[in-house]
Amino acid sequence: MSTPTLAVLVPLLPFLGALAGLLLGRTAPGFVKPLAVLPTLAAAVLAVLVAFRQGGGKAIDTATELTPTGSVPIELSLHLDGFAVMVAVLVGLVATCVQIYSTAYLREDPRYPSYAALVSLFTSAMLLVVYSGDLMVLLVGWEIMGICSYFLVGHYWETEAARSASLKAFLVTKLGDVPFLIGLFALATDAGSFRITKILGTVAAGGLDHPTLIALLLLAGVAGKSAQFPLHTWLPDAMAGPTPVSALIHAATMVAAGVYFVARLLPVFAASRAALVVLAVMAAVTMVGSALAALAQDDIKRVLAYSTIGQLGYMTGALAVGDRAAAVFHLLSHGAFKALLFLGAGVIIHAAGTNSLAAMSRMDGLAKRIPDAFWTMTIALLALAAFPPFAGFFSKEAVLVAAEHTAGGHSELAPSAAGWVVLVAGVLTALLTAAYATRLWLMAFRGRGAAAPDHGKEPVAMTGVLWLLAVPSVGFGLLAGPLSDFFDGRELTPSLTTSVLGTGAAAVGAVLTYALWQRAQAQAALTAAAPAAPAGAGPATAGAPATGAVPASVVAAESAAESPEVAEVTHDHPVVSTAPAADPGRALLGPLHRHAAVGFHLDAVYDRLFVRPVRAAAALVRFLDREVVDTYVRGAGLGPRLLGTLVRRAQTGNVQSYLSALLAGAVVLAIATAVLANVNAGS
Repeated sequence: MSTPTLAVLVPLLPFLGALAGLLLGRTAPGFVKPLAVLPTLAAAVLAVLVAFRQGGGKAIDTATELTPTGSVPIELSLHLDGFAVMVAVLVGLVATCVQIYSTAYLREDPRYPSYAALVSLFTSAMLLVVYSGDLMVLLVGWEIMGICSYFLVGHYWETEAARSASLKAFLVTKLGDVPFLIGLFALATDAGSFRITKILGTVAAGGLDHPTLIALLLLAGVAGKSAQFPLHTWLPDAMAGPTPVSALIHAATMVAAGVYFVARLLPVFAASRAALVVLAVMAAVTMVGSALAALAQDDIKRVLAYSTIGQLGYMTGALAVGDRAAAVFHLLSHGAFKALLFLGAGVIIHAAGTNSLAAMSRMDGLAKRIPDAFWTMTIALLALAAFPPFAGFFSKEAVLVAAEHTAGGHSELAPSAAGWVVLVAGVLTALLTAAYATRLWLMAFRGRGAAAPDHGKEPVAMTGVLWLLAVPSVGFGLLAGPLSDFFDGRELTPSLTTSVLGTGAAAVGAVLTYALWQRAQAQAALTAAAPAAPAGAGPATAGAPATGAVPASVVAAESAAESPEVAEVTHDHPVVSTAPAADPGRALLGPLHRHAAVGFHLDAVYDRLFVRPVRAAAALVRFLDREVVDTYVRGAGLGPRLLGTLVRRAQTGNVQSYLSALLAGAVVLAIATAVLANVNAGS
């Protein structure tokens, strides 16, 4: 079987599995799990085979005209280069892990059949984006992912949080997709084709008439899909969906699509140096802002969500300095350890009975209850913090090396200003990333208080997946040399300067967070030992925290809203102390903490700038429609109705009345004729 045929089967198999799962979910529930896992697993195996055959060599291109358009043709084409085949392997691996994990995590969910089918469709759409050689076909997969995310984020649609989050994700991403679509049409018009190879050929020949405008329009769609500032606000709220969905969205599908799109069409963006500077600034603001916000979150999944936004900022930063190899390398390594982090967080939520880090910090022995999650999460957090020799170290260093190279004026594609912006923001984000990774680990696994509940060993379908993902989280970075052929032949080895800067910043962040946690633990212990305030205490003591114990669900509700899945996947809630949680994030951020906890009020800003004016305009339109337009419509009907009433009264059926009216009319006409005759005679 030829390589293009195998590549066609890769997105086709999950699609057929999704279709069969939707059709048989109710009538044959026994087939749901096999239809969820086996097609996705087969697609992952075929993706590995396609990558092996492509081998990082010359790109494989094949196309057939999909439909005649009369102008710019639309072709069903494949473009298999080193980047495409490696990203497809990542998508297949993560999707398979998510499907296997979900069979245990959502085993009691009555909507599991539709959930599994949507995950398969989601996977198929992303694989279509990865392999497609035509932008219109790519757009189909792009939009299908948006629809799937709407349904999967809103899986627990009984809750207001899930409904709002799914709607927000859909609307914010569509807000970026409108200019994105305009940019695609403008690009195809200049190039005369939607096919990627022809577009790149046109760019190389200098055939783009409006490179800056096209690049900025496309960047709007990328910012929405990949959750970059200022269209990133939907991603933290999307944590209302099931945890495996979060792993799929964050690691290998939706948010990775925007980065992959820019990597595919990097020469288009590089044709405008202004667009690269805009991309660099967007990446820098995203990196630093999301890392600060992650330090202030109490929901473990929201910490990871802001972490994803920041790591995507690293990828867009690498693209801004013209190095797509570093960007995709970090995309691949991040996909492995971020999937591990989210799936590990699911095990923690399952065991702790809460998603609140504050509640977990008041439990003792949680790490011993879930040793598999503890060790694999530790590996993933070390990779996230970019400590050597874990995967995140090598991929993050590749980004910093590219930024340093551009900052020194050695890049032919990007201006040195873009390099400096990305380099400074990248080093600062390395410090903050290590800080919030250390904070998460300490609060989740080094809590003190009541004993964590023991629900027995977690299912093998969940723990086995964690260890499988731990392998690339540790060793993928070491493959940078052997895999260089897949990355345009670029060397992705760290340099001494960036290694010292990046690792040193990470070490400072981790040590500082640990020291502040130790101090917070001591303060919390002193507060807990203080006697409770008497009933008649005055203002000086009334605010002192009281001792005692309450269920963890109550504590979690005070500090972070429970995700809708908590009640479904947990057994019971332990009893923990009400003493203040030892949170080093508060000391690190100081007065900035309360602003970072709410995402620096961007949602409130958007509410005042956009949501309220749109609602006011909608209310005005509704008023005009009901009170003005409808009034004219009703008036148009009322006039004939009144006229009909008058005419109806004249139709009495009495012959004498008709004759009298006829006589009166004749008299009136005669008088009028006489008057007119006299007037004419006098003149």
